[in-house]
Amino acid sequence: MMKLNQTKLARIADLLQEMVETQFVTGINCMVLQDGQEQCYYEAGFQDSANQIPIARNTIFRLYSMTKPITSAAVMMLLEEGKLDLLEPVQKYLPGFRNQCVVRNGMITPVSHPVTIQNLLNMTSGLTYGGENSITEVRTDVLFQEATDKLFSSAPISTVEFMNRLGGIPLAFEPGARWQYGASADVLGAIVEVVSGMRFGEFLQKRIFEPLGMKDTAFYVPKDKQSRLSKVYEETPEGLKAYYGSHLAVQNRMEFEPAFESGGAGLVSTIDDYAAFAQMLLHNGSFRDTRLLSPKTVEFMTGARLNPALQDYVNQWENLPGYTYANLLRIMISPDTAVSMGSRGEYGWDGWLGPYMTNDPANRLTLLIMQQKTGSGTTEYTRKIRNLVFSALS
Repeated sequence: MMKLNQTKLARIADLLQEMVETQFVTGINCMVLQDGQEQCYYEAGFQDSANQIPIARNTIFRLYSMTKPITSAAVMMLLEEGKLDLLEPVQKYLPGFRNQCVVRNGMITPVSHPVTIQNLLNMTSGLTYGGENSITEVRTDVLFQEATDKLFSSAPISTVEFMNRLGGIPLAFEPGARWQYGASADVLGAIVEVVSGMRFGEFLQKRIFEPLGMKDTAFYVPKDKQSRLSKVYEETPEGLKAYYGSHLAVQNRMEFEPAFESGGAGLVSTIDDYAAFAQMLLHNGSFRDTRLLSPKTVEFMTGARLNPALQDYVNQWENLPGYTYANLLRIMISPDTAVSMGSRGEYGWDGWLGPYMTNDPANRLTLLIMQQKTGSGTTEYTRKIRNLVFSALS
């Protein structure tokens, strides 16, 4: 294991300040841990620029797709307990996935074989997010919009109902035929709910958040914590402005416990809470004498890879050359072809608003970034921070 050079790490503070001063973001924080010890924590800017409320260590952020690794861990728990099998068809748990169809050569025809749990974990299910590129994307967009419209109604769409209805939309391709990022993790959340017999959020609370001491991680932010929830911002011709949309049927202000608990996008957390989850994975399933997963399960979760025939689809993403994708994680398999520094076996994910996590088992290293700007994911500044951190290993 290579050790981190503290002088080099200190440059992160200047980079965060630059992001704020150039209006790339209104506020951001960043943490690096190694071998279970915090190496640095930096913050810059505001969680609420209009009211000049600074970003703080306990600021609460919407995770969006950084929810997915937590959903994956929940599925892994059920796998190691013998309650799920990767090759089980989704229709076994969600009847809306029975008699599925697929779009083939512009025609809607029955699928050759059903979507499996493994297809969901690897984003090879044929499910998509909303868009305009296919029948699947258009109909998925309509369903997500309906769920968004009903968020604040007297009859919101629940997690299981939503996913059963999603199962009725024709798939974009045969399960296992290609890789495409989409709503697969949301379906997994519904499966956890059905198999466990408790709401998805309740399962996460009892099995992951409480044992790890993640007291600020949930599908909503109660009234007494609302003052710590960061605002969301978007780029406009006039600069960064507050964004109030409820993207992917996730409420913007996170004010109440939702009927739809999105396994792909719905959680909020703090940088310290997410650090506990990341450290649990990095330490082979245990954290502070609490074991959530067996070492073999973590090895399986973080060491899997796509069939090589599907790898080209992943490589088309700007930030994913060098990585494969499996179990709702990017996993580094070829550092020499990556677009930022890293290590073989490093894994993690990011979110629509810019939260970012990576674990590097070879150097027992965790990097976490939290910010709230729409359409962010892995930004150029994220890559710059990565390069600072990995070049500090010596």
